[in-house]
Amino acid sequence: MGREVTVVYAREEPPERWDAAVFLAGPSPRSPEVASWRPEAVALLCERWAHAGRLVVFSPEHRHDRYDDYLGQIDWEERCLHLSDVVLFYVPRDLATMPALTTNVEWGVWHDSGRVVFGAPPEAPRNRYLLHYAAKFDVPTATDLPGTVDAALAVVGEGASRAEGECEVPLLIWRTDPFRRWYRAQRGAGNTLLGARLVWRFGAHWALHVQVHVAAEGRVKANEVVLARPDISTVLLYRPGPTLDETTVVLVREFRSPATTPDGFVHELPGGSGPADPLERAHAEVAEETGLAIDAARLRAHSDRQVAATLSAHRAHLYSAEITEAELEWLRAAGPGGVAADGERTHVEITTYGALRRDRLVDWSTLGMVAEALEAGPPGA
Repeated sequence: MGREVTVVYAREEPPERWDAAVFLAGPSPRSPEVASWRPEAVALLCERWAHAGRLVVFSPEHRHDRYDDYLGQIDWEERCLHLSDVVLFYVPRDLATMPALTTNVEWGVWHDSGRVVFGAPPEAPRNRYLLHYAAKFDVPTATDLPGTVDAALAVVGEGASRAEGECEVPLLIWRTDPFRRWYRAQRGAGNTLLGARLVWRFGAHWALHVQVHVAAEGRVKANEVVLARPDISTVLLYRPGPTLDETTVVLVREFRSPATTPDGFVHELPGGSGPADPLERAHAEVAEETGLAIDAARLRAHSDRQVAATLSAHRAHLYSAEITEAELEWLRAAGPGGVAADGERTHVEITTYGALRRDRLVDWSTLGMVAEALEAGPPGA
């Protein structure tokens, strides 16, 4: 497929396939005598889209005459805003001819979405508040239309080919490893993504409301969200006992807001997520959360699995290491760990497998990981 730019004007149907989509958000002229900024934006996007594939540009202005269906216009704009990979805000505000009152509301809805760019001429009035939030949420900004267009194209890059229901997954989700792995699994099972709506995003965490045709059952499932976060690496440190129940295990206690335990803390294996590969992350997390520095070669890899398959697509990579009696005594005396800059404070807890099963302090995923590691037996067993 060659380089192509398709402009979709107000109330027109989007195409069924594209590589990137940009919505042109900002003030529209109140009368035909006032020139719109959008034709220049379209021309710049046509000129500067340099990649093979289709760029779709959503313009909330009409191709010919204006429609008088106000609610239909709102519905179209909401739909296409959610379809877009980037919402390009350009606000050449003029209080008499383009006051941009609706734009202020749209900016309030989308400014923290992670998929906006913002541009405005320095002389345009009443944009200081909008620029404040652009800076607060690290939104790319520019002082002219060409710079704003360049910022939008930098966000989409080469885009990614998507068709039909896939088009409803914005690039900032489409490009993540958890989504790609989830989608590969669905396609491998013969399922079809019919639709999606990004309903929540917090850093690298997100929730996508999906509609999936379930091939094995011949029906559409449309009442669930796929929640995802980066994969985690967890480590069981243990000291064998006379029996499995008497085996000593090392946990960390940490305050986590969702906890429903009597003390309000989670009791879990040392672990966490980050950009390193799973083994490197596991090694780093042991040191950060317990203070114990052990050779990474001592970490035995177990399988990786989903943690909560009815809700979240992320996976846990499990490792274990048998520790010495001296290391166990060192851990008993260890002080708080964690990364304070990330709001993390951990406390080492020493217990046994039997007590861990009886006390009900750990969640089912932690109990399952401990059981998997201990019941696998020593290396080579």
